[in-house]
Amino acid sequence: MMSVKTPLALACAALLSGCMVGPDYVRPAVELPAQYGANDAAAPAAIARGWWKQFNDDTLNALVEQALADNTDVQRAAARIEQADALLREAGAALFPDVGLQAGASRSRISGVGAPIPAGSPLYRKNFQTAIATSFELDFWGKLRRASEAARAQALGTRYAKDTVELTLVSQVTGNYLNLRALDAQLALSRDTLATRRENADILRTRVERGLTNELELQQALAAQAQIEAQIADLARSRALVENQLALLTGRLGQQIAPGDLRALPLPPLPPAGLPSSLLDARPDVRQAESELASANALIGVAKAALYPSISLTGNYGSQSRELSDLFSGPSNIWSLGLSLDLPLFDGGRRSARVDQASAQQKQALAGYVSAIRNAFTDVRDALASAEQYAQSVEALQKQADAATRSLQLAQKRYDAGYSRYLEVLDAQRTANEASLALVRARQGQLAEVVNLYAALGGGWAADGATAPDAAASTPPASN
Repeated sequence: MMSVKTPLALACAALLSGCMVGPDYVRPAVELPAQYGANDAAAPAAIARGWWKQFNDDTLNALVEQALADNTDVQRAAARIEQADALLREAGAALFPDVGLQAGASRSRISGVGAPIPAGSPLYRKNFQTAIATSFELDFWGKLRRASEAARAQALGTRYAKDTVELTLVSQVTGNYLNLRALDAQLALSRDTLATRRENADILRTRVERGLTNELELQQALAAQAQIEAQIADLARSRALVENQLALLTGRLGQQIAPGDLRALPLPPLPPAGLPSSLLDARPDVRQAESELASANALIGVAKAALYPSISLTGNYGSQSRELSDLFSGPSNIWSLGLSLDLPLFDGGRRSARVDQASAQQKQALAGYVSAIRNAFTDVRDALASAEQYAQSVEALQKQADAATRSLQLAQKRYDAGYSRYLEVLDAQRTANEASLALVRARQGQLAEVVNLYAALGGGWAADGATAPDAAASTPPASN
């Protein structure tokens, strides 16, 4: 028959070995399609996180490097990592005893007219004391370990937050750079058109002076010339604003970027067919949401541990004497050991309310994690669909631009041969100009959607669906 001492011994053994109340973290399952969808475009096996280098543009590479080094959002994110690491070390330090050195000296005088004083007792008294003191809370219920677990998840989350900031920043820099190069291409096309219209206006002016044509055609040509001049002014203004935005993102205020041409940039590769949805694990915002969920989960254990007794050990060892010369002599030694128990009996439901608060926060973090995954999946599907549609638009607009250019050539020949009025040439010029600008804008949209796709995938992908190279966040330091 089991004695009464047996369960008591088992309970003591369980306490001494320590347990952790509260739920252990388990990644929740989120139902998603296995793949994003088919894509027939050929692609390499993997794309690393330096995906912007796929544009083969040295200026863009330099701008991205400047932004990652000097952007204030990145610097703030790095500072938050340092703060989280310090909080993690603080939480880990609570698992170890707190040891300190105490020392003191005092001199006092007692009253000579109060209570009777033994004969020979001095009115002035001195006291010297020094000791090493320690206190230590026994983590029976895992409160301190759960707090350290929560702090570690938060520290990891700050690293993913920094990755998110960097990914967003690189996407903004690349998107603005593509916009800049699209404006450069539109300016180049508009200036070519302006040169042609100025030449035509000069020819018409000469023809009017010679009586070979009427004033109406000249005024129509001058109006068309002024329209292109206004278009160039608007494009130049837009370019200046985009250039200023790039200077702000890179931390190089006043920076000027030499003109380029969007049409010279290659189309980066698209993902291979059947890309697995498990690539969402590479997205730093999804990882950050999971870290926040893990931290909230651990904080439930911290709140639950407060419902149980807490036991602390205290002790000190030192010496005390009336004379400083005797402070370290044998008889002056002092020591003490203590054990304190804090057993909550009644608090009006305050501690249980904190457990409910922690549980509610965990539910919020869970909803945030599921939302992050669903939004990420939708981002990828949207980017894939947009990239496919932009490719079709570019193909169609290229045909339109080619046909408009040919129409302009025919209209000019007809006018030169006297078969049509100059209004037909102006109409053909306007159509060709609009078609060329629309093609550039569609090309920009196509490249921008590739940028969005790379960002939606967390910066890259691997052939087996694993995290792309260099995609993992650094590990926070050990919490002691």
